[in-house]
Amino acid sequence: MKTRKERNMKNFKRIIAVALVGILSLSAGCAATQKEAAPENSVPPVTESASPSAAQSTPASDVTVRVALGSEPDNLDPMLSAATDTAAVMMNVYEGLMGFDQKGDFIPAIAQSYTAAPDGLSYTFTLKKGVKFHDGKDCTAKDVKYTYEKLAGLTGEKPLNSTLSQELVKVETPDDYTVVLTLKQRDAGFMSKTILSIEEEGYADNSTKPIGTGPYKFVEYIQGQKIVLEKNENYSTIAERKPTIGKVEFVIMTDENAKLMALKSGNLDIAGVSAPNAAALGDDFSIVQGPQNMVQVLALNNAVKPLDNLKVRQAINYAVNKDEIIGAVVDGKGTKVESFLSPSMATYYNDNIAAYKTDIEKAKSLLKEAGYEKGFDLTITVPSNYQTHIDTAQVIKDQLAQVGINVNIQLIEWAQWLDGVYTKRDYQSTIIGHSGKLDPQDFLNRFTSTYDKNYFNFTNPDYDKLVTEAAATTDISQRAALYKQCQQFLVDQAASVFIQDPHIIFAVSKKLDGLQIYPVTFFNMSDIHVKS
Repeated sequence: MKTRKERNMKNFKRIIAVALVGILSLSAGCAATQKEAAPENSVPPVTESASPSAAQSTPASDVTVRVALGSEPDNLDPMLSAATDTAAVMMNVYEGLMGFDQKGDFIPAIAQSYTAAPDGLSYTFTLKKGVKFHDGKDCTAKDVKYTYEKLAGLTGEKPLNSTLSQELVKVETPDDYTVVLTLKQRDAGFMSKTILSIEEEGYADNSTKPIGTGPYKFVEYIQGQKIVLEKNENYSTIAERKPTIGKVEFVIMTDENAKLMALKSGNLDIAGVSAPNAAALGDDFSIVQGPQNMVQVLALNNAVKPLDNLKVRQAINYAVNKDEIIGAVVDGKGTKVESFLSPSMATYYNDNIAAYKTDIEKAKSLLKEAGYEKGFDLTITVPSNYQTHIDTAQVIKDQLAQVGINVNIQLIEWAQWLDGVYTKRDYQSTIIGHSGKLDPQDFLNRFTSTYDKNYFNFTNPDYDKLVTEAAATTDISQRAALYKQCQQFLVDQAASVFIQDPHIIFAVSKKLDGLQIYPVTFFNMSDIHVKS
């Protein structure tokens, strides 16, 4: 392998200043869901401009905004959901102890303040008084305790969040508005867990009739059609997020041509579109585009033959031409990546990786050494609702054919992908996207042997040790150095093929304004307002 890497983006001041709002998708499932989120590519474009606050916006109580949603929700209950698209919608309904702004900084949500113990092993949160669930009940410390204990499995039941179950040992409530979370060991990225949705103690119908404290209330979900939310007239948790849009319909729509027609006919107000379709819309819509804080990956199941052979995985890496994929699939609107982090996370991204340069003869040589001189059959399983991944699979099929690998592209529904690939790990290879996170740990721990959704089936004790050490390191420069080692480790072991951070294009009705940038997939409808 030869050292090569061009810096694809400017080194932004903040780790996460480049992920965008969104739900419309190119790929499939991962954000701040309660359960470990599945990969999904659905974040909007980069912009530094801020829109007028909701208080200054034109009132729009009688307006319905329709947004294209790239996949069917897997579960409306955040504790049971694993899909980014679902989380991006439901974060309008639920809130965490803390929220986050466009720069990725944490802001008070249900909690008005917090303090961390000097040893970093406990966090004390003081809750806001007067925060109410949509059924009128007060949100108090008992609800926070209920949520975190259930997620971490502290009640004796199976944990619903494997990362939290390894960190959290105790939840205490000294009074109705104070919560103390105690950790097993210091975790420099623990604050990213404070955005997990707080659920009402004892309420059992969140999968069908979700109730949160957020600015929008759930109205209905019609399978295969839409999720409908309405403005919470009594919302008061975060003053800047008081909503103005009266109703929002997230329309489940994956076909590009169908979205284009719906936009033109006025049946959609916001949708993710391809570059040609954006051009076809002309001046009738505002176009917002840019890179995403996500990684598109050709995931390789390290536990199945012949992908359990390092030389085979390396050969595949040498055979894949990422520049060709970016040019052919996204019309050049993508940033090449060499690791399982996006360059968007500038502080932690390793921009000096000894990576794979496309070399067909080297790939053939490695296959011969591995005993596969004549190649082999490889199935790439792709969720059928993400055209970008389908197109990428087709390009990779042609590339791998040059070294004798015969690719079969298997298209399956999103729900099947979540169950068969992501949960049961019953696949050879797949193409998917992992979208924005608040902390690099939430990307890189996916390859650890203890991560229950390590669908890559990558196992290496030295890698586990590196990730654990990085998580406990509070010094930013030292932590960054360790995470950069983690990235090189995954490349050396050819754990998978890391392709690109594809840019995304949104078409927005000119009657609307306010689309905002966030470091994780979040379509914050409180930002949207009707133009004056």
